[in-house]
Amino acid sequence: MERFSASVSPEGSLEVLSQREVNELLDTSARGLYRLFRSCALAVLNSGSHTDDAREIFNNYRDFGINLMQRNQGIKLRLENAPASAFVDGRMIQGIREHLFAVLRDIIYTHNEILGDPEIDLEQSEHITSAVFHILRNARILRPSVDPNIVVCWGGHSIGRGEYDYSKEVGYEFGLRGLDVCTGCGPGAMKGPMKGANIGHAKQRISQGRYIGITEPGIVASEPPNPIVNELVILPDIEKRLEAFVRVGHGVVIFPGGAGTIEELLYLLGILMHPRNADHPFPVILTGPAASVEYFDVVDRYIGATLGAEAQARYRILIDDPAEVARTMRKAMGEVKRFRQEGRDAYYFNWQLHIEKDFQEPFMPSHAAMAGLSLHREQPVHKLAANLRRTFSGIVAGNVKEDGIQAVERHGPFEIHAEPQMASAMDDLLQCFVQQRRMKLQGEYTPSYTLVG
Repeated sequence: MERFSASVSPEGSLEVLSQREVNELLDTSARGLYRLFRSCALAVLNSGSHTDDAREIFNNYRDFGINLMQRNQGIKLRLENAPASAFVDGRMIQGIREHLFAVLRDIIYTHNEILGDPEIDLEQSEHITSAVFHILRNARILRPSVDPNIVVCWGGHSIGRGEYDYSKEVGYEFGLRGLDVCTGCGPGAMKGPMKGANIGHAKQRISQGRYIGITEPGIVASEPPNPIVNELVILPDIEKRLEAFVRVGHGVVIFPGGAGTIEELLYLLGILMHPRNADHPFPVILTGPAASVEYFDVVDRYIGATLGAEAQARYRILIDDPAEVARTMRKAMGEVKRFRQEGRDAYYFNWQLHIEKDFQEPFMPSHAAMAGLSLHREQPVHKLAANLRRTFSGIVAGNVKEDGIQAVERHGPFEIHAEPQMASAMDDLLQCFVQQRRMKLQGEYTPSYTLVG
């Protein structure tokens, strides 16, 4: 693979660092930030790659190096043996350059101002929400005096051309109606809506369209930011990433996807089903082309078999109608605005939405943790949703995250213990994903899990 070396300066943000921050970033010890910064930077430079295997990316670029240099004029990054695709005629593509320094900004801020602040106790729910707020504010994602118009789009990175084109058509209809798009920033159903919205915004002469990408270090390598993203922010873990989506977004549209998409759906449903959120307007639409009917039938049956009819009532399934999806979401924005006004809540950050600590605590998917999840109905439904979410988080880790892949290789597949009916429903869902090739971008899929019912 072709390599390129260059020095790159920031533009407009984070142009200076303290000597302490530089030393922390260059610390290559096990506790240092260098490994995290290097892996996230490499992922950003690898935008457009056709692999979702983080280890493959790192193996292909073992000789990649990144160094921080202090100059009288500010800082520079020196890149050695970087992916040549990040450059045009010897100059780094501007969007990739912005993403690279967003990585630097968020890693430094989280390390010093969140994890390094003794006043922030990440064992307390309200402090976790506050940390998410501060990271988003520092990244300039939060904009006051703007009516609700951000649609979060979730869906798979491993989807076929027909589903990708459909997601782009939905995004186009969003753009025509002045709606902005927020996704997990990767390829597939995360890129399509942004690309479509970009065209819709251009036709309406909307020059400041927002294409917000929210990611975290564990997933960014397998889902590098797509080039449409013009506002990138990296949260420290998957739970804070998910909270960022529902705090910033005003509604959610879910396209076909794999285990990660179901993790997101379960997270959202678990929150919306909490009694304190019963009257909270938060539009949720599941949509895809006509060919995706079977997919949504299986997903809907799974939700019914595990969380019941109450959960199914929290979303609407719309098939093969991009304009209706956009019209429905545009109309729902008025209801969201009225609710925020009545509750004197901000449009830019959903403070009123109650999120229990079960949905905020980082879950480390070890073999013991996966086997110990409580997957039974003898618990409040929102707590069951939290444990089901953790189950799919572990499957995602075993599929695409470096640490998860290595754990499965060393100790075998994760064991998932569930009630027989629940295990059967999960098996039907996951088998459908495997058959439809939704679990992996390339090659045959080897399950990272075993179901025990």
